[in-house]
Amino acid sequence: MSGRFVRSSKYRHVFGRSTRKEQCYDNLRISRNAWDTNLIKVNPKHLAVNWEAGGGGAFAVIPLEERGKLPERIPLFRGHTAVVLDTDWNPFNDDLIASGSDDGKVFLWRVPDNFTVRPDVEADDVQDIAPVGKLSGHPKKIGHVLFNPAAENVLATASGDYTVKIWDIEAGAPKLTLNIGDIVQSQSWSANGSLLVTTSRDKKLRIWDVRQERPAHESAGHSGAKNSRSVWLGERDRIATTGFSKMSDRQLALWDIRAAREPINGFKTLDSISGVCMPFWDDGTNCLYLAGRGDGNIRYFELENDKFEFLSEYKSADPQRGVAFMPKRGVNMHENELTRAFKTVNDGYIEPVSFIVPRRSENFQDDIYHPTIGVTPAMSSSEWLSGKEAIPPKISMASLYDGNGLEEVSGVQEKPTGAMDTPSIKVDEPEPKKPEPVAPKAAPAPIPEPTPEPTRVARPSPSMKEQGASMAAMVNKFADDEEEAAPVEDDDSSFEEIPKPVERSARSPVTEASSPRVSSPLRPKEIETKPQPAPAVTPTQAQAQTPVASSPASENSVPTTTVSKEIEEIKSLIAEQTKTIAAQAQQVQTLTAEIEALKTKLN
Repeated sequence: MSGRFVRSSKYRHVFGRSTRKEQCYDNLRISRNAWDTNLIKVNPKHLAVNWEAGGGGAFAVIPLEERGKLPERIPLFRGHTAVVLDTDWNPFNDDLIASGSDDGKVFLWRVPDNFTVRPDVEADDVQDIAPVGKLSGHPKKIGHVLFNPAAENVLATASGDYTVKIWDIEAGAPKLTLNIGDIVQSQSWSANGSLLVTTSRDKKLRIWDVRQERPAHESAGHSGAKNSRSVWLGERDRIATTGFSKMSDRQLALWDIRAAREPINGFKTLDSISGVCMPFWDDGTNCLYLAGRGDGNIRYFELENDKFEFLSEYKSADPQRGVAFMPKRGVNMHENELTRAFKTVNDGYIEPVSFIVPRRSENFQDDIYHPTIGVTPAMSSSEWLSGKEAIPPKISMASLYDGNGLEEVSGVQEKPTGAMDTPSIKVDEPEPKKPEPVAPKAAPAPIPEPTPEPTRVARPSPSMKEQGASMAAMVNKFADDEEEAAPVEDDDSSFEEIPKPVERSARSPVTEASSPRVSSPLRPKEIETKPQPAPAVTPTQAQAQTPVASSPASENSVPTTTVSKEIEEIKSLIAEQTKTIAAQAQQVQTLTAEIEALKTKLN
């Protein structure tokens, strides 16, 4: 039966589209240094490339619109006395970049206005770019530099002296030092910039409370001898790591930062390829991209219910050593581009790869382009050092699509992506409660009811059957329905298995609190939710007057045998529906208990 169903997802058919050679960035001299970094970094304006340069270290900055074959001599960002190992763009300034080098120095650079790699001068007259700032404090090489994603002018640098220093680049001094104890292989900030996750050569995964300069959690990571990588999953309290097993199989793991002793559902084996997997997280789509170092493939997964569901794989015969992914605000929404990767090819050119959702609509796709982080920091470096925590304001992707520039969206920066569904459930709770006071007000309606009563008897019966059918459909939604012909519909039920019970459980306590076993108060509330059949007082009266006292009252008003027969039919119908509703209520209680158990596990 499992072979019949395919998990439903908007991103199931996402495909990677390569770029023609003439539209790539050609004639590059990409660094051949063996240090395990990504070699390239990208933002919506520029592409930074670690350069193979003599007489010291350098890197190149290429404006994204200047594609094609580059000149033999281009302006380089030169100043280090040893090879550049890593660079990182400032998330709040697309013209500011930091670089770390084998000489133990961190330099800060500013891209000049109207910068071009094709200056209109002779090759011998091309001028290199000089740094605008210098940070000294590490005695050994600096392998990783990473800006804080929430605070302005805060930079983390990982060095061969087994430490990570946190710099206030405005003050030009290190403010905090994390003693790792071994070579750092990767580092990643949390969305609010308060925590930092590191993987190191001692095979430990550490989650640092940075401002306390101590690890909040420390656990054994991937057991293999080769390098492991880590990435924070946006605003979630989850971390993804890639690494190797003792048998040198590539692995993927998902970690809960609140219980980081072992990964959720263990280590997942990917394949037996020897290259390191470089992970990249897309917070807007909850997709994880894994680019293999040394092979040409990029596979991508969707995170659903704490499980990475495989979507597809971009395959290429050209192996890559370095990969960078475009920030969300730089994608081409007019082509339904989810993200764009830049991969090195043969250390000679860089090829963009667009990951596209195949849709025909030419309108803005608001279901795949959610508000994303903009260019306004959430706090200054001094506020961050004093303990403030915040997520930067988000911008509307629709404003970028319409060409209106960056427009901030209010009210979303404080809410993590994992908790976005909770408010919608709470909003629905008061709505069923509002009709509850209507039931007592409708109770006096028996006074003008002598003649209309027989006509209203005919209406509740179909509505109650529909109600029972809807409740049965709700229960069947969580079962494996083998009779459905379309696999996509069955697929939808399994795809939304967690969110839908939450909605039902928010309503079930209302009915359960009113009457656990007595059926009469249940039906008025549920019938009153419909606008027209609100005079469901008739079944309520019939239930409230079950001791045959109701029949004389009705016989005095309408002394006919048909009324008594109809009353008997109502009683039998009520008895039937009572059994059905009791069974359904018990089923809802069971589902509610299961949801509460899942909530406790998630918390």
